[in-house]
Amino acid sequence: MPDIASSDIDIARQAHKRKLVELAAERLAIDEDALEPYGHYKAKLKLDYIDSLQDRKDGKLILITGISPTPPGEGKTTTTVGLGDALNRIGSRAIVCVREPSLGPCFGLKGGAAGGGYAQVVPMEDINLHFTGDFHAIGLAHNLLAALIDNHIQHGNRLDFDYRLITLKRVMDLNDRSLRKIIVGLGGTVKNGHPREDGFDIVTASEVMAILCLSTSLKELKTRLGNIIVGYNHDGGAIHARDLHAHGAMTALLKDALKPNLVQTLENTHAFVHGGPFANIAHGCNSVIATRTALKLADYVVTEAGFGADLGAEKFIDIKCRKAGLAPSLVVVVATLRALKYHGGAAPQDLQQEDVHALERGVSNLERHINNIRNHFGLPCVAALYAFTTDTHTEIAALQTKVAHHGVKVIPCDHWRRGGAGAEELAREVVDEIAHVPPDLHFVYEDRDTLWTKINKVAGKLYGASDVIADTRIRDKIARYQETGYGHYPVCIAQTQYSFSTDPLLRGAPSGHVVPVRDVYLAAGAEFLVVICGDIMTMPGLPKVPAAERIDVDEHGEIVGLF
Repeated sequence: MPDIASSDIDIARQAHKRKLVELAAERLAIDEDALEPYGHYKAKLKLDYIDSLQDRKDGKLILITGISPTPPGEGKTTTTVGLGDALNRIGSRAIVCVREPSLGPCFGLKGGAAGGGYAQVVPMEDINLHFTGDFHAIGLAHNLLAALIDNHIQHGNRLDFDYRLITLKRVMDLNDRSLRKIIVGLGGTVKNGHPREDGFDIVTASEVMAILCLSTSLKELKTRLGNIIVGYNHDGGAIHARDLHAHGAMTALLKDALKPNLVQTLENTHAFVHGGPFANIAHGCNSVIATRTALKLADYVVTEAGFGADLGAEKFIDIKCRKAGLAPSLVVVVATLRALKYHGGAAPQDLQQEDVHALERGVSNLERHINNIRNHFGLPCVAALYAFTTDTHTEIAALQTKVAHHGVKVIPCDHWRRGGAGAEELAREVVDEIAHVPPDLHFVYEDRDTLWTKINKVAGKLYGASDVIADTRIRDKIARYQETGYGHYPVCIAQTQYSFSTDPLLRGAPSGHVVPVRDVYLAAGAEFLVVICGDIMTMPGLPKVPAAERIDVDEHGEIVGLF
């Protein structure tokens, strides 16, 4: 990373945080009665206050996305926070909207996920750990539903569950590969239930998480929860959560989690940190209710989507924007020279060395994303170059020259090291572009397209694929969903985030490849069809040296090692 001696957590602790009740009143004119404080520096916004904002004019929505992810990283969340701070520095009123971090990656490979350097949301330890308890509530609501399924079977199975076709797994917010496939109900049928295969997903992969992030009221939340398909009977009929009368109790567990969380950045810019659906098998962005609320309170709202633009931005637009009536005014694509050189074939150990040839080869990945955003989504675009001290002027100039013919500016940014001051040039370019280039938002596919056509349009237009293939069983399954009234649903394609293809080792911008569909299933509560392409893990494992090994509490009660 750039040259700062202090760790993220040390920088966060040195921040001059404002008491949130005072800051919200001063910057956003939010009365204290509209907030439910969790201490001094985090609070939930009450739903009745949010309802009172509906007649206000919306601000401009700025979407932060990135090139296809690489081991060196791209700095998407950090850029989201840095741009929000920079917009406020140049005189605009901006709010940041990001996802809540999961404990899985926090204790696993990545460590904390609240931005980095001098572009962070705080209180960093709270946000990365228990925060306001949203993820715990989501896990409990999900596991309550799972418990009610087995309890129903134990007491006579009136709904005629086929044990082999129960689709709802249990969840927990930690990485634990040993729980991917398990047997439950061992020990006899009288006391312990009926033995059957089961498993665990991580909480971010729960459909309950996706539902919470798409719901805008308790009524909608309850309806969507009731629509979750938990399994099938012996005649092949779907069994829903409402058939178990589970959705009322689940809503009770989630009534506070639905309220968006308000915090601040290191520079006292307001930030909504709310929700965190898995960016592969769900839509991978913060909650609709947080984004809509921020748009009523600010001139500019800066938000992010998961993974690269082919996955995150596509789902943000084709699922979240379609369902919520949102429309970005501009998209910022984040890249680093290191990541582009990696896409150009450079070895990981050589990425800090100047290599213009590898860079020029790897720029194809950035160009594909830019073309997708402009041509297939109809949105203005700016490229943000997340700067490192090892970047050379020759490489930066080569990148800017390579991208210039697209009519897109590449703006070097140093917000990791300098905070909002390091992204002021980006902020001015964003404001100018929004003022002079109107968006013409359109989706990759239409609601009226068949499900199979939607899959093919995403793969062909965005991934550069020549074909989509699936065996007869999968094609028949898609056809049944089409015929039984779900054909208008968006598709949520789950494939590797590391490539436009389903091969994670295929870097750059491959074209002409074939996308194999391995499975599909219906997220009837979230209202999209999940399309599995390749090997997607919904319960990650821990690395050889997990981040948990360096996290500790010192003699003063301070958490250490949470980077």
